[in-house]
Amino acid sequence: MPNVAIVGATGAVGQEFLKILAERNFPVQELRLLATKRSAGKLISWQGQQLEVQESTHESFKGIDIALFAGGSASTEYASSAVASGAVVIDNSSAFRLNPEVPLIVPEVNPEDVKWHKGIIANPNCSTIIMAVALKPIFDLAGIRRVVVSTYQAVSGAGREGIEELETQVKAWSGGGELTSSVFPYQIGFNLIPRIDVFGEGDYTKEEWKMVKETQKIFHAPNMAITATTVRVPVFRSHSESINVETDRLVSVTEIREALNNAAGVIVDDDPANDRYPMPWFSSDKDEVYVGRLRKDYSIAQGFNMWVVGDQIRKGAATNAVQIAELLL
Repeated sequence: MPNVAIVGATGAVGQEFLKILAERNFPVQELRLLATKRSAGKLISWQGQQLEVQESTHESFKGIDIALFAGGSASTEYASSAVASGAVVIDNSSAFRLNPEVPLIVPEVNPEDVKWHKGIIANPNCSTIIMAVALKPIFDLAGIRRVVVSTYQAVSGAGREGIEELETQVKAWSGGGELTSSVFPYQIGFNLIPRIDVFGEGDYTKEEWKMVKETQKIFHAPNMAITATTVRVPVFRSHSESINVETDRLVSVTEIREALNNAAGVIVDDDPANDRYPMPWFSSDKDEVYVGRLRKDYSIAQGFNMWVVGDQIRKGAATNAVQIAELLL
C-alpha cells in the first residue's frame, strides 16, 4: 500500500482529498498532511485517526509514494523535491499543465497518458475537466471540429475565501449593510463577473486560454477549434457550462444522447417535458458530470448545444486527482 502525502491539506481541495480517499477506499499505508507553517500542528480526524498537520518543507516527502498537491504556489516550490524523494506528484495547480513533458489527464478521456509520466502528472483546470468528460463520447462518436463554451463558475472555484465573501455579502445585503469585496474585483452577491483570472493574449483571460489549450492537449487534438468565455456567478458550488459543438461528421441528437448515456462519468438529465435539466444545486457533492438541454443547433449543419454541470471541487479537482492515483496503482 502506498504512503500518500496531501500538500495543502487544510484548504478546500485538500479537505476534499481526505473525503474522497475515504469514500473510494483508496489504499493508504501512511497519510501525511502538509500545509503552511500557519496550519502546522492542527489536528484533522480521518478514518478514526487524529492526524497532525505538518509544515511543508523540501524534506517532507521522504518515504512518500504519491503526493497530491491541492494547488497554489506550493506546487512550484515543492513538486521537484517530492519527485527527487521518489514520489509521483499529482498536481492541481496550473504550473505544469502545458509542459509537453507532463501528462495532463482526465481518466475518462486519456488514461493511457499516465504511462509516460516522469514524476509529475498534472490535473487539468476544473472547467476543462467538466467539459472534457462531456466531450469525450461525442469526440469518439463523430469527431469535434469546433467548441464554443460559456461557463458559469461557482465562487468556491476561488477557494474557501470565495465562499466566505459571497456569504458575507448576502448577509450584509439582507441586513441592509454595506457590501465589500476583496477576493473578487467587484461585488459577487447578486452579480456576475465576466472575468476569471487575469487578462492575457487577445483580451482573453487566463482561465479562458486554459480551457482552449488544456482541452487540445488532453484530446491530442491541436487543431480542435475552441473559444471560451468564463464567468463567475453567485453560486456556492458546481460549475455550469453552455457548450456548442460542431462535429466532424453528421450525427443526430439521438445518437449523441445514446453516446452520452453510455459514457463513463456522465449522467444525462434531460427531460424538457418534465422541466428536467442539470443545475448546480443537484450536482453538488457528486462525482458525475451532468448533461442536459441537448438539442440541435439549427444555424449550422453539424452543430448542437448542451448544458453541462459538475462539482468543480470534486470531479473538477480532488476526485480527478484521486482517479489518477488509482491509475498509478
